[in-house]
Amino acid sequence: MDPPDWMASLPEELWDIPLSNLAIPGSHDAMSYCLDINSPLVPSESDAFRLLDRLFYCLTRPAIFRWATTQDKSIEEQLSMGIRFFDLRIAHKPSDPSSDLYFTHVIYTHLTVLETLSSVAAWLESHPKEIVILACSHFEGIDDRLHQMFIFSLKKLFGSKLCPQKGSVPTLRSLWASGHQVILSYDSQCAARHQELWPAIPYWWANQRTAQGVISYLDWNKDLGRPEGFFVSGLNLTADRYYVTENPKQSLRTLTFSNWESLRSWVEEQVPGSDPDSLNIIAGDFVGPLPLCSLVIALNQKLIRKNNFR
Repeated sequence: MDPPDWMASLPEELWDIPLSNLAIPGSHDAMSYCLDINSPLVPSESDAFRLLDRLFYCLTRPAIFRWATTQDKSIEEQLSMGIRFFDLRIAHKPSDPSSDLYFTHVIYTHLTVLETLSSVAAWLESHPKEIVILACSHFEGIDDRLHQMFIFSLKKLFGSKLCPQKGSVPTLRSLWASGHQVILSYDSQCAARHQELWPAIPYWWANQRTAQGVISYLDWNKDLGRPEGFFVSGLNLTADRYYVTENPKQSLRTLTFSNWESLRSWVEEQVPGSDPDSLNIIAGDFVGPLPLCSLVIALNQKLIRKNNFR
C-alpha cells in the first residue's frame, strides 16, 4: 500500500465504514520539529520554572529542546509517510503586535500556523482522496478577536475541502463524493458558531514514562468502552522534571526509542472497528524514524477479514 495515498488504496469493502472505525496513524505534537530554542516560554509555565530559565538559560534551553521535541519530520513528510491526524497546539506570542499564530510545546515554533497549513492544503491538492484530521487546541494568548480572524483564515484556506459537522462521522465514499478532505477539530467554545468546525477529539494521554505505564492506561480505557466518534490513543511517553534533571544525557527521543518494542507489540494486537474495545486514531512521537504509520494502517486488514467471516 502506497503510504502517501493509503486511503485511496484501501479496498472497496472499507469505503463505507465511518472514519472513526478505521485505524488512522496520528502525530502527537506534530509541529515540535521546528521549535525555536530562543523563543520565550509559553505563559502557562510556572513562575518558578520561568525564574529558573532566566537564571540558567544555557542549561534549561538545551534540556527544553531535548524533551519538548516530539517529531523530527516536516508536516509534508509526515503526510507522505501516512500520518492523517495532527495534534496542533496553537498560541499567540505575548506582546506580539501582529496577529501571527505559532505552534507551541513549552516554547514556540519558527513556523507560523498559516504558512504550515498552507503547505497541508497544497499537499492535499496533489492527493485528492486523502483525508486529514487537524486537531487545533490549547490556544494560549488567543482572545475572541484572534479566534475569529483565525477561523476566517482557515475557511478561506481550505474552502470546499472542509467537511462540515453533520452529526455523524463520514465515510471515505461520502467524502470523496463531496470533495471534502479536511476534518477540522477546534477545541474552543468558538467551534459551536461554525458548522465547518468539529468539537474537541478525546485524547487518551497516559502521562507515564514507561511503555508498560502507557499500555496499562490505554487498556484500562479500552475496558471502559470507546467514545462516540473520533478518539485518539496516545502512545507518547512523558517525563517529569525530576527525571529530566536526574538524566541529563537522555531525551524524549532516547526514551521513546528504548520503549518502542513494547509499544509496537501492543499496537500489532489492536483491532479497529465499532466494537467497544476497538481503537481509532493511534498517535505517537517520532513517527518518521519509527514505523508507526505502517503498523497502524495494516490494522485495517483485520476489518476486511472480520467482515468476510460474517
